Amino acid sequence: MRRHKRWPLRPLASALIRSRFCFSSATETVTTEAFPLKHVTRSNFETTLNELRAHVKAADFVAIDLEMTGVTSAPWRDSLEFDRYDVRYLKVKDSAEKFAVVQFGVCPFRWDSHTHSFLSHPHNFFIFPRQELTFDHPPAHEFLCQTTSMDFLAKYQFDFNACIHEGISYLSRRQEEDASNRFEMLYSQQGVVEVEDFKLVRLADVLFAERMKNKLNEWRSELLHGGPNASSQSSSNGLTQSTETVFYHMRPALNLRGFTSHQLRVIQLVLKRHFGDLVYIHANDKSSSCSQDFVVYTDSESDKENLLKEAKDERKRVAERKIQSAIGFRHVIDLLSSEKKLIVGHNSILDIAHVYSKFVGPLPPTAEEFVASIRDHFPYIVDTKILVNVNPMLHQRMKKSSTSLSSAFSSLCPQIELPSRGSDSFLQQRVKIDVEVDNIRCSKWNAGGKHEAGYDAFMTGCIFAQACSHLGFDFNRPSVDFAHNEKLEKYINRLYLSWSRGDIIDLRESHSNAENWRVSKFKYEKIVLIWNFPRKLKAREIKECICKAFGSTSVTSVYHLDDTAVFVLFKNSELVSEFLKLKEQLESDDGPVRVIHPLSKILEGGNTGAADYEAYKEICSSHISKVLFSDQAETVGVKPKTRADPKGETSSETGRKEKMVAVTDKASDLIDSFLANTVKLEAARIN
Repeated sequence: MRRHKRWPLRPLASALIRSRFCFSSATETVTTEAFPLKHVTRSNFETTLNELRAHVKAADFVAIDLEMTGVTSAPWRDSLEFDRYDVRYLKVKDSAEKFAVVQFGVCPFRWDSHTHSFLSHPHNFFIFPRQELTFDHPPAHEFLCQTTSMDFLAKYQFDFNACIHEGISYLSRRQEEDASNRFEMLYSQQGVVEVEDFKLVRLADVLFAERMKNKLNEWRSELLHGGPNASSQSSSNGLTQSTETVFYHMRPALNLRGFTSHQLRVIQLVLKRHFGDLVYIHANDKSSSCSQDFVVYTDSESDKENLLKEAKDERKRVAERKIQSAIGFRHVIDLLSSEKKLIVGHNSILDIAHVYSKFVGPLPPTAEEFVASIRDHFPYIVDTKILVNVNPMLHQRMKKSSTSLSSAFSSLCPQIELPSRGSDSFLQQRVKIDVEVDNIRCSKWNAGGKHEAGYDAFMTGCIFAQACSHLGFDFNRPSVDFAHNEKLEKYINRLYLSWSRGDIIDLRESHSNAENWRVSKFKYEKIVLIWNFPRKLKAREIKECICKAFGSTSVTSVYHLDDTAVFVLFKNSELVSEFLKLKEQLESDDGPVRVIHPLSKILEGGNTGAADYEAYKEICSSHISKVLFSDQAETVGVKPKTRADPKGETSSETGRKEKMVAVTDKASDLIDSFLANTVKLEAARIN
């Protein structure tokens, strides 16, 4: 994850610093003292968004980077060696759903044929899921914070106050739709609140109703027959109340101020009982977020109907303005999606998942559905980590060093990071990249703050531009289409699900493409998941116990998820069924076999669970995240045994049942064989 080091600059401070570190004209650039990065908060978001629209529209590609509050909600949810691609997606999904994005880097790149260089516009957005819509008391946003991630943010001087107080809020498309529906329900009564008839029991309510009846009758008479302006102020229970004659939609109205919600309800009851031509209206002030209450005079039934329609239309417009304002940072995501630009990221599967979860809607339950949905919103994505790992020339340039963002930037773009570095044959193909912020263009600068989303997005774009140069791109050719260029065909729209294993998901084909890039080591039908065994047992001891029961070569390896659970990789899939059936029989046997059997060490305590790999997938799909895997399995409710066939068996189900019986018989044979060997050993010892 990447962090930032500086507070977002205020406009005046930005201008002063820019005057110090950068001066340029249409034909001249000079060395700067700091990396020119556009910091964006609530205060300058609207103006920045308008500028960004033009930059994205003209861009050849757009690089992005995100900073989050965490990566894994439990240790066992980390990427593990035995994770199948669909399980790995479930772990990515869990991370994106549980943690927040606090910084979003967006950097459009455009080739400038006049200067033979790329022109970049790095933006560093602070975002925060603030509760902007307060109607109908919607649930507040919640997210987790992983301590190591927060410590890392603090290490790189991340200003949490800037994020929380100045961060740009947002709504996903699904949230926007839900908000519109709720507004429609709230305002479906055309802006007029109907009050049910009720009895006034309290003396205070009776007196208040009579006073308001007299006041409204007096005000109405003055309107119809002339008289002094109906304006008054009184005090009741320490609360100042006032009424003032104003105009509402070109109609005389009484503005009600300082009344409690209960008093307003009583006023509505008075109007309903005694005044057919007076209408109560609850409206929102156009110039603020405050609401106002009016009693409006109408001179006919048609005028009353028109008033109701006007009130409804106004409230609808106000609601739409509120929703549009609450959409916030999602306007940037909508811009990237609508322009269908090539999106460039580095090891970006989690970034893309966060983009979907935060700004589109709930993540789909399967990797296949996720891929299909992503293509609808972002049809062209390239991951620079795949480029530097898969392309032989770029991989050689990395010299077997880490393919992290900073390492790739140092290896592929040394002339950008350190302009003073000496000559290198590789640098003869270097790509020149300029930076423009607030219409000021710079070509030389010191390195920016690594682990800051805006600067990391810039680094990602630089790596991609340099990689394209080495792939043979001719940037000076007119209409270079990066998204459809054949030189990128084998790299584009592929994302690492697990870069350590080389498992790549193909966004074009909706499946894991690992078999085309690297043959998977593991056959998942050979795996058994065991949890809640005695903590004292290590992987080696568990393997020894199982091998004593099934043969010395029956288990290939044992791998820990955490201290409470292991994967057991058997030699063949048949052993999986045999193990599960044997475990079930031993647990149902109260005789001496259970005590002396090799598996007794694993089953000690009576709470040991075991299941096939599909049960592991089921556990990972749960939104629950217990720290220990054994607690997770128990909470999710996965049964520590094989699943029984449902009722109403078909012929194929009958076949499966027969096979299950055969397996059970084989498990019994294993127990009989074990007992026979025990008897022989005991007899030999006696003799």
